[in-house]
Amino acid sequence: MEKLVVKILVLMDRTLLISQIEETGADIGEPDCKLTEPFVIQTDGTLEPWLIDITNNNQFMMSSDKILTLVDPKPTLLEKYQELMG
Repeated sequence: MEKLVVKILVLMDRTLLISQIEETGADIGEPDCKLTEPFVIQTDGTLEPWLIDITNNNQFMMSSDKILTLVDPKPTLLEKYQELMG
């Protein structure tokens, strides 16, 4: 079974997401990252499902050019995320 990679994504608009992320093969210009169960990291440290107001989807495709950087979450944030995933 493949181990899921959880990263913090800093998007070009400065939105902070924590998500399982997987690189996918794609043609140039096509989305090449699959985000599973992304959550927005709020300024108070709480996590809110991304785009919860407009969709029930839990997987999203994103072009890597929309991501400024990827970093590893601190252990406490990773634990909070994993608790939400059950």
